Amino acid sequence: MLSKNKIKYINSLKIKKFRKKEKFFIVEGIKLINEILNSSFSIESLFSINFEKIDVKKIELYKLKKIQEKDLKKITSLKNHQKALAIVKMPEFNINENEIKNNLSLIIDNVQDAGNFGTIIRIADWFGIKNIICSENTVDLYNPKVVQATMGSITRVKIFYENLELFLKKNFFKDFNIYGTFLDGKNIYKEKLDKKGFIIIGNEGKGISKELYKFITKKISIPSFSDKKVESLNVSVATAIICSEFFRK
Repeated sequence: MLSKNKIKYINSLKIKKFRKKEKFFIVEGIKLINEILNSSFSIESLFSINFEKIDVKKIELYKLKKIQEKDLKKITSLKNHQKALAIVKMPEFNINENEIKNNLSLIIDNVQDAGNFGTIIRIADWFGIKNIICSENTVDLYNPKVVQATMGSITRVKIFYENLELFLKKNFFKDFNIYGTFLDGKNIYKEKLDKKGFIIIGNEGKGISKELYKFITKKISIPSFSDKKVESLNVSVATAIICSEFFRK
């Protein structure tokens, strides 16, 4: 049985300021927990109704806590609980300048929807993109909804939060394209695209921040082939199409 203090502590990690203070976050679901166990991430505690499908050989026994379903319901952030919940230590990464210079990376500018951001991380993982640089006001990586939406890709893509204007000033490399996604940009299907550089993905409603315009070397867009007026694409859908085109050529 979980104590009231333990329940209170776990639930506090659903709130950004407490996650930031404690340096821990929540992971739910057997699949996601197994992804964490098979990564460099460190699990502090693992709570589950049973451990049948969890790779418990990769965690110290004292960290395993068998609980009843009624206790799991008190700490889950999901409508339908996933039978297991882990408290995971936030990893610490440093930006590798050489890795950035020689590869394609995403820059996320003020994306607010947790599901969108988690899906973007999953898309980056699919295309082998190792680094995502986020604006300081982008939704928190460790928001439980973001973590769920990554489907484990959080363990394979490094995410950093930076002042984007200062970051781009520092990393404005020679012969290094910074692509910006705009409705009035050039047709992505007709452009020559490099497999190194930055792709800036803007906010769901406002697009890319104006202070970043000066860094953009190529404006690109996904053309619509509909004969009707269609709303702009969902940001994660647009990201998938853009990444696919970069790696297709």
